[in-house]
Amino acid sequence: MQTAVQAPPPGAKPLVEPDQRRQRVQAAETCLAVLKALAGLGGRASLTAIGAAVDESPAKVHRYLASLMAEGLVEQDRGGTQYALGSEAIRVGLAAMRQSDPIRVAEPALAHLRESLQVTSFIAVMGNKGPVIVRFEEPGLPVTVNVRVGSVMSLLWSATGRAFLAFMDDQPQIQALLEQELAQAPKEKRALLDKTDPLGRLRAEIRAAGCASIRDINLPGISAVAAPLFDYTGHVVGVLCALGASGGFDPDPQGPIAQAICAEAARVSASLGYRAEA
Repeated sequence: MQTAVQAPPPGAKPLVEPDQRRQRVQAAETCLAVLKALAGLGGRASLTAIGAAVDESPAKVHRYLASLMAEGLVEQDRGGTQYALGSEAIRVGLAAMRQSDPIRVAEPALAHLRESLQVTSFIAVMGNKGPVIVRFEEPGLPVTVNVRVGSVMSLLWSATGRAFLAFMDDQPQIQALLEQELAQAPKEKRALLDKTDPLGRLRAEIRAAGCASIRDINLPGISAVAAPLFDYTGHVVGVLCALGASGGFDPDPQGPIAQAICAEAARVSASLGYRAEA
């Protein structure tokens, strides 16, 4: 006895077999890999270079590039030897950039640091008078400090300021603030810095460590660690900082707190489009 096969009702979409669905997913993944490879090659590259980047034959890559060109995500120059990101890819990129507000993107990092380390943490951006705290999170048992949202931090004596000092591009206004702080510093603080090149040596040490750390320098009994937040251009757009009472807060750049701060800052920077050099 044969079983009758019912035809799909009028207007119904034909069923997609699992193998067909899998092939479509694989094709989409390869297409995205080609697009990402083109972006990774600077947004313009030859067919051979793109094929090498995705480890596929030029003939296969060409088929996917044709699909991407049909959607406006890729374009080919007049000579036909180079492929470049198209207008639709630029539109998508601009939309992503508009959403990349460093403060908003970094807020989950503050919550994670508060919950995982039970430390006070904040985000600071550079203002016209120095680093300014713009977001602030405290654990259940906060440390009493006289800094809050809107507080301006020292460029030279706070971990936050030192992170800006070490990783930010040279700016005449910032340099003037640094020199002013250095000139006004008491002898005991100046003694903590290199005598011949105080700012240059401090900048080199912080860059080598990947973060700025202090103990009892800015506020007595308080230690802190700060790491920079980079945008897609590699510029510092903010600093992530955590602080605590020196008795229970280890600011060692190789310690677990500093490593956690650096890891969160790296995740935020990656979300802002930053790619660290290998």
